[in-house]
Amino acid sequence: MATAASLDDFNALLAASRQQQEPQRLLFVFARRELGQHATNAQKESFERGVGGHLQPCLCVDKMPDEIASFARLAAESEQTGQHWDIVFVGGLEGRGGIAPNSDEADQPLRFMVNAIHDGRVGEFAAFDREGHAIRFV
Repeated sequence: MATAASLDDFNALLAASRQQQEPQRLLFVFARRELGQHATNAQKESFERGVGGHLQPCLCVDKMPDEIASFARLAAESEQTGQHWDIVFVGGLEGRGGIAPNSDEADQPLRFMVNAIHDGRVGEFAAFDREGHAIRFV
């Protein structure tokens, strides 16, 4: 699939996933920005300006690319859970022999993604803001 660096928005990722030789299953981990309860006043002020804090995974789902009409639809579906999120991380599972991975096969990779996000290894995944624009971590 196209590299995260070459994707400007979610629709580019979705199009790339549909063009792969083997069928793909997309893995989504939605996360929200949080600030630790022992944060200093300076950290709280920075957080209010959109700087600092940590990312807390709050929702996971896997879908076939054809199950996603658009980023707007995916975001609307996520809102139905009642979970607020600020960023969505996306990974992919490649099928074999023309057979797409099933949801059961996505469980362990989704747990890997959650653990990687907890550990700050967010550069391993494509990431998008609430409007579907790519986020680049430096």
